[in-house]
Amino acid sequence: MRVKVPVPSGRKRGPQCEEVEPRSDRGPDKTSSDGWSSYCRECRAQRDRASCFKREHGTTEVERDRMIAAQGGVRVICQKGPAEHVDHDHRRGKVRGVLCFSGNAALGQFKDRPDVIRRAAAYVEGNLWNPTLVAQGVCRPPS
Repeated sequence: MRVKVPVPSGRKRGPQCEEVEPRSDRGPDKTSSDGWSSYCRECRAQRDRASCFKREHGTTEVERDRMIAAQGGVRVICQKGPAEHVDHDHRRGKVRGVLCFSGNAALGQFKDRPDVIRRAAAYVEGNLWNPTLVAQGVCRPPS
């Protein structure tokens, strides 16, 4: 059973942080009996972030932090830190790792297609569009 804690009039005690603050610091909530949110702004932001994370990625922030630690604290693709954006396979919905915004966006732009990503890497390395000189004036296009 939950212990009832006395709270002065005009204030509200948060169920998560257990801080007693003025109701006006809580933010409005139409579903609450007094019209003010039970959670302080910081706790609400934390709960919303955790809820969004679970809904969008099917994982928790703790699991994300474990993935980052397993990656050595750096982004998988560019090998720089810190990793911030959870990457997942859009077809299967499975989380693959934690990347930077640019790396995650690039995979999305390439539609997660390894063949396209390999061609892009070859292009950047200069291998894709450089024809090979076979004989004087005769070039062979790259394969």
